[in-house]
Amino acid sequence: MRHPASWAALLVLSAAWQLVLGSAAGGGRRSPHNIVLILTDDQDTEIEGMTPMKKTQALIGQAGVSFRNAFTVTPLCCPSRSSLLSGRYPHNHLVRNNSLEGNCSSPAWQKNQEPLAFPSFLQKQGYQTFYAGKYLNQYGHPAAGGVQHVPLGWSYWNGLVGNSRYYNYTLSANGREERHGQRYQDDYLTDLITNRSLEFLQKWSHPPFLMVLAPPASHSPWTAAPGYATAYNTTKAPRNGSFNVHGKDKHWLVRQARSPMANTSIEFLDKAYRERWQTLLSVDDLVEKVVGRLKALDLLASTYVFYTSDNGYHAGQFSLPIDKRQLYEFDIRVPLLVRGPGIKANQTRLVSPAQPSTWRADFLVQYTGEGHPDRDPACPALGPGVSQCFPDCVCEDAFNNTYACIRALHPHSLQYCEFADRQAFVELYNLTADPHQLHNVARSVDPTLLEALNQRLIKLQACEGPSCRA
Repeated sequence: MRHPASWAALLVLSAAWQLVLGSAAGGGRRSPHNIVLILTDDQDTEIEGMTPMKKTQALIGQAGVSFRNAFTVTPLCCPSRSSLLSGRYPHNHLVRNNSLEGNCSSPAWQKNQEPLAFPSFLQKQGYQTFYAGKYLNQYGHPAAGGVQHVPLGWSYWNGLVGNSRYYNYTLSANGREERHGQRYQDDYLTDLITNRSLEFLQKWSHPPFLMVLAPPASHSPWTAAPGYATAYNTTKAPRNGSFNVHGKDKHWLVRQARSPMANTSIEFLDKAYRERWQTLLSVDDLVEKVVGRLKALDLLASTYVFYTSDNGYHAGQFSLPIDKRQLYEFDIRVPLLVRGPGIKANQTRLVSPAQPSTWRADFLVQYTGEGHPDRDPACPALGPGVSQCFPDCVCEDAFNNTYACIRALHPHSLQYCEFADRQAFVELYNLTADPHQLHNVARSVDPTLLEALNQRLIKLQACEGPSCRA
């Protein structure tokens, strides 16, 4: 497949990049601009996940543009991050889940996709490139080159080995193993990313540069910095929309959730919700310090700063306790804020470029479900094939939680999904009339609409290269 010959690979949501290109158009050849991408983990927008980000919203959103229609193409960390790096849908980069067997940071990924990822492209254009934080969930695995493997395209590399952690982790520092413990001043990962990014900026000597900062927040284990450990101590997950509502007419995995939820489940998800916000306060500090250092070094005016997340999250929606992996808005919508040269302040936009007639009307969302081949001993009645089960036997994933969706933005706001299960189960939502996706209307609409959506979905699932943007 042809590599995308644009910086759209910086964000799969390439409309943001078209805005950047449009703002810099005209006037002859210009010097390349610096780029900072701040990528959080599991940060939602639909259940108020941006609320703790006061500084971020002021320094990036209010100083630039906040996009209201920003989405991931798959609601799971490694496949989503692989799409961000490559600018490709999962069916093209072939990362199915967070496991090495699922192609997450595997030798095949390293050989076939890393050479074509956007940092390699930018490095070849003369960029100094800096990475700090979580990369892909299986990065550093001994079967995939260990910490000695530094992905192509990075001049300065501080990659977290494995999944998100805040203390007691290992970094690959330019291919050298670096172990960290649980001393806050030296080891708290979000702050370490902040400090190393500031050091890079202070030592940086010539333009242009790319920085990707990928803190662990707001992923579990939700360990707050000491100064924030008691913040939001009375906060609860929002009780509106689809919270604690039975997912009728939905895929069996959602229907199996208990409604109303047990008090123990609600107490658990409220605690997790608070702790997620607590971890994000350190990310808010990161944004403030990085933007401040850019300004102090007279670099802010020549730098684009992006803020986004790899996927959304839920906490009690359709009575599912906590996780992502579902097709609904709470799991696929992500924050997207951009500031930089030529971008006017205080803008709020849908994801659409300067020339809407040339932009896509829809896009593809894909997910490959995961399960265990044996019965969960704690929940034997559920049978084999499920995973991510809570003590009250509500499971968040299953082998046949495998789906592909069209998310249409205009002329109508729709979502159409087909499951790869024995039923070939279908879900369809009119998000204009039903923004919380409470009513699956697949059985009540004109069959010709279903046929048209099915044909469009087939086309998207087979797309490659430019045809994915048609």
